[in-house]
Amino acid sequence: MTWTLCTSGAAIFKAGEHCNSTVSGSGTILAKWSDEAEGRIEAETRRTWVSNYSGLGTGIKGVLSDVCSSLIAMNIIAYDTTGYLTREADSLLNVNDDKANNGLKILKDFKSNTLQTP
Repeated sequence: MTWTLCTSGAAIFKAGEHCNSTVSGSGTILAKWSDEAEGRIEAETRRTWVSNYSGLGTGIKGVLSDVCSSLIAMNIIAYDTTGYLTREADSLLNVNDDKANNGLKILKDFKSNTLQTP
């Protein structure tokens, strides 16, 4: 399931340039957070996006990537905020939280007869 909905690079980019390099360079930690983010998206939207990914349109893939990478970025930021400038971590967390929540709302309302619920 790892890295179906987004790339590690997208998540690291959203975490900002001051994120912890140990975490951003750890494939194991990032893969775990990718699995968790993808699972959360499927659980909250009650759709099996990952296994049906290849049949999705480009637009919905963009929304899935945006949500997934934002969820992972929040974990990267929260892991260690000491490298960020004053209030930078809070701002990045807020932006990514808004992106994730707004995207999840879109995905919950997505109308399609081709996707199955879990």
